Amino acid sequence: MKRNLGRLGLLLVTIIWGAAYVVSDIALDVLNPYQLMTGRFLVAFVVMVVLFFNMLKRITKKTLVRGGILGILLYLAFAFQTVGLTYTTPSKNAFLTAISVVLVPFIGLLLFKNKISIRAYIGAFLSIIGIGLLSLEGFHGFNIGDSLTLICAVFFSLQLIFTSRFVRKENIFAIMIVQMGVATLCGLAVNVFRGDAFPSLTNVTGSLSILYLGVFSTMVGFMVQTAAQRFTTDTETAIILSMESLWGMLFSMVLLKEQITLQMAIGAAVILMGVLVSEVDFKKMKHRKTTHYERD
Repeated sequence: MKRNLGRLGLLLVTIIWGAAYVVSDIALDVLNPYQLMTGRFLVAFVVMVVLFFNMLKRITKKTLVRGGILGILLYLAFAFQTVGLTYTTPSKNAFLTAISVVLVPFIGLLLFKNKISIRAYIGAFLSIIGIGLLSLEGFHGFNIGDSLTLICAVFFSLQLIFTSRFVRKENIFAIMIVQMGVATLCGLAVNVFRGDAFPSLTNVTGSLSILYLGVFSTMVGFMVQTAAQRFTTDTETAIILSMESLWGMLFSMVLLKEQITLQMAIGAAVILMGVLVSEVDFKKMKHRKTTHYERD
């Protein structure tokens, strides 16, 4: 039951993050990427401190270290993704970021000798093929932006893997507060170094975008992901989160009137197939069905 709730939570996260593609696209008309990153982490941190103030007493030295590692990994992942986007196309950026789906089981195996089922490997590769069909319209050459985006995928994979290990030993709210606080400090440091002005609160589009991304996409999204990872494996989490691309396509189609091609539809179907292959144990289903018939 808890594992199913974890899966349902991760599915909810993919919907929230899918909508974030549209919100980010709108926000980048009035904010630069670094301002947007810092704004979303700052809002998430402040709201978490206000809502879960009593959890501050649960923050120990180990929580600071573990939350600090997650915060740095999270900021670096977003930073490399953002910088990479300035040198490559959005579709290649989205696809290469999603390679974290395939990287997670291999990095987990390398670092912690995590055992991965054949179904999980097949599901991961199907998901990445589907994401490629969904987001790419050709892949001509490999540039510096693509390299930076691949580094971003590594950091997202590490953030997911370490979250899975830390969350079983820490209070969810305490480690989340530290993670968002450290990510905010990283963002502010980069903004000061770059000389970026603090976003004006008088800009309604920018303010509402930061509010949504901070509260829902960052705070709620990563909080639910963190809680769900108590009951799911690293690879399972990565494969389910690959559905973020599918929701991003649907929200873009509805809200931004983006045209959906046959290739994109096939890609969405392959992603769903990858999730089903990894999540559904057909042997057990067949065994249960056979048992049911025998009882009848």
